[in-house]
Amino acid sequence: MKKVTMVAISLAMLASSSAFAQGKTRAEVYQELIEAQQSGLNYITDTSYPDVNPIYLPQVSRMKHAQLAQHNAATTVDGTTR
Repeated sequence: MKKVTMVAISLAMLASSSAFAQGKTRAEVYQELIEAQQSGLNYITDTSYPDVNPIYLPQVSRMKHAQLAQHNAATTVDGTTR
């Protein structure tokens, strides 16, 4: 009985450890976190999921507008587009 229990526990531990290994590096996870913050996803709350909480909509709108302006400034050089 102990042998069967130990085998079952070993298999369960092996299965659970492989479930956590998703093949992402720290750098990839960090980049995803930065992208989520820049797109305003950190302003989604439990009560507003999957949308942005209405309280934060003006702030998210300003962030997206600033990102768009920054992107446009980066792609425009001397009045011409790259």
